[in-house]
Amino acid sequence: MAATQSPGAEARALTQSLFERLAGCATGTAEHARIRGALIEANLPLVRYVAVRFRGRNEPMEDIVQVGTIGLIHAIDRFDCERGVQFPTFAMPTIIGEIRRYFRDSVRSVHVPRRLHELWAQVRVAADELTVARGRRPTAGEIAERLRVPEEDVLASLDAGRAYRVASLEAASERDDGMPGLIDRLGYEDPELAGVEHRALVRHLLVQLPERERRILLMRYYRNLTQSQISAELGVSQMHISRLLTRSFTRLRSANPIDA
Repeated sequence: MAATQSPGAEARALTQSLFERLAGCATGTAEHARIRGALIEANLPLVRYVAVRFRGRNEPMEDIVQVGTIGLIHAIDRFDCERGVQFPTFAMPTIIGEIRRYFRDSVRSVHVPRRLHELWAQVRVAADELTVARGRRPTAGEIAERLRVPEEDVLASLDAGRAYRVASLEAASERDDGMPGLIDRLGYEDPELAGVEHRALVRHLLVQLPERERRILLMRYYRNLTQSQISAELGVSQMHISRLLTRSFTRLRSANPIDA
């Protein structure tokens, strides 16, 4: 009894057969177009397989599949079945390259307000100086104290500064530490994404608090100071710090549209 072929083996056999038939057809004929269309249809699962690796990008999966299909068509038109290479092996780099070009060409520059851009430059210098002086990376609070600016401004400038550190997708795969490059990790779900909206909401709510309460919250949860350390730094009782924190939480909850 003959062994049953796996779906993958059947697809490869069908693809090989179609390419052999395509080689005997003149370009531009109806038969050539029909077989070429059958090859595209038979290998769309390969495009979808590649597209899933890019699902972490902020683009509809249907658009990524369409772009990948263009790469598939290019691969079909260039493939020579007599070279002894399996078509999926030949087509994968072309499909991936087409999708990479799509993301590279569609990237828009991130606009950073001039005030934050200028502060970011000062923050970088202050951070380097404090690192040398203290032998460790400084906290946002220490940088804010050095520059005599609010700590939330330092945090905002650090967020804005990340817009300037763009990694090349093409260069990311050239690693020698055994870890996958950026382009190989785009298909994985980032566990930190769930907190992005929450951080943006917290930042929006913080600016609605009085300056002293906002400062205490930043000291407590960004600098990780204890209530006793905060009370010592501000010169007030720990009980008073506790009351201010409780009042701040009450105000934040009342202003939070999610809890409303």
